[in-house]
Amino acid sequence: MRVIPAIDLVDGRPVRLAEGDSSRMTSYGLSALDAAKRFEDGGLGYLHLVDLDAAFGRGSNLDVLEEIASKTSLHIDFGGGVRTPASFLSALDAGAAEVNIGSMAAKDPDAVKALAAKFPSRVILSADARDGRIAVSGWTEDTGADAVSFIGDFLASGIGKAVVTDISRDGMLSGPSLELYRTILEKLPGLSLIASGGVSSLDDLKALAGIGCSGAIVGKAYYEGRVSIEEMKEAECWRRG
Repeated sequence: MRVIPAIDLVDGRPVRLAEGDSSRMTSYGLSALDAAKRFEDGGLGYLHLVDLDAAFGRGSNLDVLEEIASKTSLHIDFGGGVRTPASFLSALDAGAAEVNIGSMAAKDPDAVKALAAKFPSRVILSADARDGRIAVSGWTEDTGADAVSFIGDFLASGIGKAVVTDISRDGMLSGPSLELYRTILEKLPGLSLIASGGVSSLDDLKALAGIGCSGAIVGKAYYEGRVSIEEMKEAECWRRG
């Protein structure tokens, strides 16, 4: 299982939100590049970079993506505010190896499927769920779409990787949504599922590996000192039980 540290950006600096609520934000005293270099120096190869300013429609941190991409060798999957084909291309141009698409997937699925056909293996479906339904636009809009059906439609079209976030657990250190992930993997066995939200310990990472997740994103647990880079590396050695 791949363990992917996360950097969520506001005004160019790492922060964490609780349940996607921008009014419940914790800032950390380091730059995004410094955080990325710590992950790289610790032997991790991947980074999940989220532009919260773009997600909430109030700015852009593409310059931070460009800086990290040019000054590290990390494989960066980027998301936040990618709502048009042009913004997808801008993320690629700034150095993203892969781009997470959520709102556009819900509102213009054909455009996303066309991008995936043109840029194979560079589109990740971002499936952010609250009570089993997909939410978009910085998690402020409930689409009413069932998460499994939503993911399954894109899987059938050839988009085989999805970051699945249980919004109620994001930033809460309450443990990942194992039942949600089990259900999705049972119904969509061909999916490469990257779990996001709630990870609070090495045991949580082992549990995600044990149910068959292909990846797990670690955010607040790292910044709060609950999961170390060494433990992330250890968890990458675990396989499905």
